[in-house]
Amino acid sequence: MISSLKRLLIGRPLKSDQLGEQKLNKTKALAILSSDALSSVAYGPEQILIVLVTIGAVAFWYSIPIAIGVLLLLTALILSYRQIIYAYPHGGGAYVVSKTNLGVNPGLVAGGSLLVDYILTVAVSVSAGTDAITSAFPALHDFNVEIAIVFVIFLTILNLRGVTESASILAYPVYLFVLALFILIGVGLFNVVTGQVPPELHTPIGTPVAGISLFLLLKAFASGSSALTGVEAISNAIPNFKDPAPKNAARTLMLMGALLAILLSGIVVLAYYYGITPKAEETVVSQIANQTFGRTFMYFFVQGTTALILILAANTGYSAFPLLAVNLANDKFIPRMFTLRGDRLGYSNGIIILGFASILLIITFHGHTENLIPLYAVGVFIPFTLSQTGMMVKWIREKPAGWVPKLVINTAGALISFIVTLMFFITKFTQVWPVLVFIPVIVLLFHKIRKHYDAIADQLRVTTCEAALPIEGNVIIVPVAGITHVVENSITYAKSLSASQVIAVYVAFDREEEKRFEEKWKQWQPDVRLVTLHSHYRSIIHPLTKFVDTVEHKASESNYRVTVLIPQFIPKKGWHNILHNQSSLLIRSFLLYKKNVIVSTLPYHLKH
Repeated sequence: MISSLKRLLIGRPLKSDQLGEQKLNKTKALAILSSDALSSVAYGPEQILIVLVTIGAVAFWYSIPIAIGVLLLLTALILSYRQIIYAYPHGGGAYVVSKTNLGVNPGLVAGGSLLVDYILTVAVSVSAGTDAITSAFPALHDFNVEIAIVFVIFLTILNLRGVTESASILAYPVYLFVLALFILIGVGLFNVVTGQVPPELHTPIGTPVAGISLFLLLKAFASGSSALTGVEAISNAIPNFKDPAPKNAARTLMLMGALLAILLSGIVVLAYYYGITPKAEETVVSQIANQTFGRTFMYFFVQGTTALILILAANTGYSAFPLLAVNLANDKFIPRMFTLRGDRLGYSNGIIILGFASILLIITFHGHTENLIPLYAVGVFIPFTLSQTGMMVKWIREKPAGWVPKLVINTAGALISFIVTLMFFITKFTQVWPVLVFIPVIVLLFHKIRKHYDAIADQLRVTTCEAALPIEGNVIIVPVAGITHVVENSITYAKSLSASQVIAVYVAFDREEEKRFEEKWKQWQPDVRLVTLHSHYRSIIHPLTKFVDTVEHKASESNYRVTVLIPQFIPKKGWHNILHNQSSLLIRSFLLYKKNVIVSTLPYHLKH
């Protein structure tokens, strides 16, 4: 039943030699790896206006120069990450660049920040998409969290089906969103040029604004820079591209940058000319579409595609998080399970963990996007800064042909990213301070995991001087709960093993019951020693483990090994396990931690 459900949701397993078929071409890669960056157009301009509105609508003209600054930063980042793609063609992005050039700890800071950031990518994107839906249908506003959770589950299942299958489905909404925004911007600018937008809706550029300050402008710039989240995803996911992977990834990155620049500029300009004021119950894009088209089909087309891309932008996290986790797991900083491919050749454990963590975040923040965006953005700019700095060190150290222009590009990217990071901490400290807590904790956890793996490797290495203990024989302890075929099967197996002493152990709660069982045992298995243990507190575990410890102590003196053989019957139907075998599972879980005790389960398969 479970297997059938899994096949229905995820699909049939793929052979390992089909991995090449799961690579992405540029068209599909642009859709699933750029959706995060492109979707930020829906909330990046709004974040600028939310800061400026504290002064008043008269300050909205500042959104134009602020947007120009954001575009300059975008240009520097795109050029910088293009160089990273060619310099590190096997992926890994900021983590690999920082670790290689700056050291392990800077690499772990970058890697840890991005892992958390991809979780935030899913939570922010889905929450923002849900906001877009409830802007169009206000009656659904009370169900934001539930709607967001359903979308996360859908995306998790979709990605478990494989990279190419998810890309094939997600490409259409992304390109429909780009088309919708191009139509919106085109019609909106036509209305502005032809004088259909009243000039009194906006304040002329250059109008003096009382109360404006450099601090406020820097805060607005930092908020607008949240539109650049997702730019690094392509450099992390190079292994997902078809060959030549670096060349295809670089071209996809440049196209993404061009689209993002056009869409971001268009929305900011229209918001300025329309005099859009940010509202809690309606997004800026919704207001622009409403003023441009009215509540017509085109309005709902814009809102529908916006909601879709905001939700599907989470797929950038699903594409990049598992690959980054693989790099960290290969370096032994996170569990090895992240390196395992699932039935559909994707890194299923990373996908599942990402979905689960995102749902927890959405529940914790009640789906309020505005609470997540500053934390989300600063988590991106820390790796931005580290990766660009790492590239600077690389060019200075290696000095390859044409290294000076590359150094200039990365230096500009590093400086701007560092300034933006400082802006976030200075202007939004109350919202981003958790970064100062969770990054050190994550780095410490990475080191603990690495130390554990190293210690395990040292103990398991056969070249160590620790010799294997000699084993002269076995004392086999069989816990029994009655006289049944299951117990008979286990006793027969134990007796068949050479150089073994077999002891059956029965835990009784009642003295009369204990005597009756001893008599029955003598008649049934007279040649097998039975030890009965009386439990005053109706516990099986305590007297049994105490007896095992006693036997193990005596057996070790004669170089004998103690084996606890646990009888267990296997029902024909899987769900029947809920009704049985709790005692055997409990015994096994306790005894597994006994140092010199072997725990083995002997199954007995039922026919019905």
